[in-house]
Amino acid sequence: MRKATIILSFLWAFFVMMTPISKADNEVVYVVPIEDTVEKGLHAFINRAVTTAEENQASAIIFEVNTPGGEVEAAKEIGRVLTSTNIKTISFVNKQALSAGAYISLNMDEIYMTPGATMGSAAIIDQEGNTADKKAVSAWLSAMTAAAEQSGRDPEIAQAMADDSIDLPELGAPKGKLLTLTASQADEVEYSEGTFATQAELLEHLGYEDAEVRSIEESFSEKLARFITHPIIVPILLSIGSIGLLLELYSPGFGIPGIMGLTALGLFFYGHMVAGFAGYESLIVFIIGIGLIIAEFFLPGGIAGVLGIAAVIGSLFMAGADVQQMATSIMIAAILSIAVSILMVKVFGKKMKFFKKLILSDSTNTERGYISNKSRSELIGKQGYALTGLRPSGTIVIENERIDVVSEGGFIKKDAKVEVIKAEGSRVVVRELTNLDK
Repeated sequence: MRKATIILSFLWAFFVMMTPISKADNEVVYVVPIEDTVEKGLHAFINRAVTTAEENQASAIIFEVNTPGGEVEAAKEIGRVLTSTNIKTISFVNKQALSAGAYISLNMDEIYMTPGATMGSAAIIDQEGNTADKKAVSAWLSAMTAAAEQSGRDPEIAQAMADDSIDLPELGAPKGKLLTLTASQADEVEYSEGTFATQAELLEHLGYEDAEVRSIEESFSEKLARFITHPIIVPILLSIGSIGLLLELYSPGFGIPGIMGLTALGLFFYGHMVAGFAGYESLIVFIIGIGLIIAEFFLPGGIAGVLGIAAVIGSLFMAGADVQQMATSIMIAAILSIAVSILMVKVFGKKMKFFKKLILSDSTNTERGYISNKSRSELIGKQGYALTGLRPSGTIVIENERIDVVSEGGFIKKDAKVEVIKAEGSRVVVRELTNLDK
């Protein structure tokens, strides 16, 4: 028993001595970059990074922020991801966290900055670069205020970042100017927990100098998805896709325009699927729509074509990240496609094999021996009498042949002598002969 007690005591002492070391060895800290424009594709990347950190039971996630801002809705979605995780989130502003970047940082547990870094200037603007409407501005101010309050920061400073009517001259933001905090100002007003030049200094300050630091970088597919889902790129892809397929109708076989069109549309769906906005169902609906449009060329009635167009447009909305953005993009693509279609029909329509099947280019004119009805030009100058009264139409007799005619002017009574003065196809015009004419 004595030997057993001694052995157990030694084991217990060894376990106690090794526990801190094991804890340090097991601590994991993730470093995730937030760079360039904030858009829907970034939200998908941040969501993946947080999920990965949660699955590996990380102690903290340090987000290196360097962004000029971006989409409001994307920033709000990223904010929800950050506030919903139980892992400690840290914003390390390395250069700038402006507009949407400031909002994202405010949704983290702690904020640190590098010397010379800035944070703020969060006015909301529309796609044309103008100040957004009052409703959108009010909603954004509320979001900035809520983000500051949930992290225990002064909400008035957050409001001053988004509203130039707030007067904070002591921070270099008098009325009429948006607030942008420097690293020292952020530290002074407790919007930053400290200023550090390097990531290593920050890790040491946080007590993670012995932790395992893992970096999560955007994959090629995620970078491509961020590029493809950008509000400017989406209408370009849709325009190339629609115009490419349209031009393919003008060329024999399947060539470069069709390949370009399918590639552009394929990239659109690929990017939105990687970003997490679209599923396979949207792609399936799109393929069904294209199939119905092709079937329209072989089926009468037009129903297949209408259903096909509706399916294609519906699939684009299903895949899109924002309904309003998709509506604008589809409208731009449609206008450009219609313009190209009119140009091609006017300039090249008669030369294209496809449109020769749809457009009747042959004409049945007199020069080619076609006539719409028998011409009675041989009757001009001949005389006869009115078999019926002409009011102004009626029947006359010329050389024992009854002919339907119209009078030149008013009423001509029955049995009056008449003369044919004009014959235009089936229309024969007569004039009453007076005594003088006779």
